[in-house]
Amino acid sequence: MNRRAFLAGAAAAGAASLSGCAGILSAGSPSPEDGNFDVGMGSSFFKPRELTIQVGETVVWKNTGMRRHTVTAYENAIPESADYFASGGFDSEQAARDAWVDGYGGTVQQKNTYEHTFDVPGTYAYFCVPHEPSGMSGKIIVEE
Repeated sequence: MNRRAFLAGAAAAGAASLSGCAGILSAGSPSPEDGNFDVGMGSSFFKPRELTIQVGETVVWKNTGMRRHTVTAYENAIPESADYFASGGFDSEQAARDAWVDGYGGTVQQKNTYEHTFDVPGTYAYFCVPHEPSGMSGKIIVEE
């Protein structure tokens, strides 16, 4: 068999296989439309990345992926009069970071949820401790 013909055929077969995988992966992405959560947590992302709600509403995050995740507020990126929030119930961003390093504290396991009620209007930025380096962050905008 001609080596070039063999390699061209193998490359085409590999591309076809991978394109099928892409469809499978996107079909498994978190989808809040199922009604039991507001924000899904995928491999290294929150979906949706930004959510607008009204004062007094509760946001439910669900780990729809296979990895451990956290929901951790950036302490300097929430309204001044708002309560700090983090999965695991930590009082500060540093406590949440330390708990993760000390034994995965604050983990939201696969298929589990974390929820928080937002009582102060403003913008709340948050992230996932272990996946922060890959850009896993989000924003909740709370309107009156």
